[in-house]
Amino acid sequence: MPMALILSSHVAGSQVGASAQAAALAQFGVDSMVVPTVLYGRHPGWGPPGGAPTSVEVMEGMLEGVGANGLLGLTDVVITGYFASAAQVLVAARAIDAVRAAPRGSPPYSALPRTPTVIVDPTMGDAGKGLYVPAEVADVIAGELIPRADLVACNAWELQHLTGMDAGDPQAAVLAGRRLDRPTLVSSVQSGGEIGVVHIDDHEAWLATHAKAERAPNGTGDLLTALFAAALLEGQTLSYGLARAVGGVAETVTAANLWNAPELPIVAMGARIKQTSPSVRIERLA
Repeated sequence: MPMALILSSHVAGSQVGASAQAAALAQFGVDSMVVPTVLYGRHPGWGPPGGAPTSVEVMEGMLEGVGANGLLGLTDVVITGYFASAAQVLVAARAIDAVRAAPRGSPPYSALPRTPTVIVDPTMGDAGKGLYVPAEVADVIAGELIPRADLVACNAWELQHLTGMDAGDPQAAVLAGRRLDRPTLVSSVQSGGEIGVVHIDDHEAWLATHAKAERAPNGTGDLLTALFAAALLEGQTLSYGLARAVGGVAETVTAANLWNAPELPIVAMGARIKQTSPSVRIERLA
């Protein structure tokens, strides 16, 4: 019974953030514990979202409850995403430390010992928008969460912001990812007339590309992170896991356009979100 701890946004009316990731992970048999950083009605891209950020006290209280039930020791993957304040980022950093320090396979469940994987999505900005969180939030993510990450899942703009290096094309993304000194999953990489995702670590780098969609609903980065997290939990090879994750996103976006859906139809995709896509091309860069 793989288990994820997700610290990110909860948006009731939009398939983004933690709720979108939990829906995607469920297709792989992964249970999710969501500690929300905001409680919104809709994505801010639609207009005033409604709701409000979650207080630090509520986040800490939820994590205390999770820990009291012995669930930190059963957490296989931690995913962090959007934060509304620097104080929330520090709560997430402490939660990561607590997960890593918790005895593995502790009661009340009988689980095999396993090492948790920490995936940090430094949700802070994008091309054409720039930084869309307060600068202090971005600074604390860079200073506290990136060093704790086993994988950084970012877009090309965020990688450039973190490293000070261009990351807009595949080879530039590889160099910037190596500068970050963490395994890195980089989305929104331009490759000719296509869009791509690059995975970089110390040993190899892979690029998965597909044709650009006419329209992409919000949440594609969140979905990509969840699908790649599932591949890591399954022990898939990097090339296959990347191709499957990118394919799942591409097919979901295609379905959204076909059905004229304003949001990503993650649940409606069902098991199809787990399949590779013939529209995705995979190649080794290094």
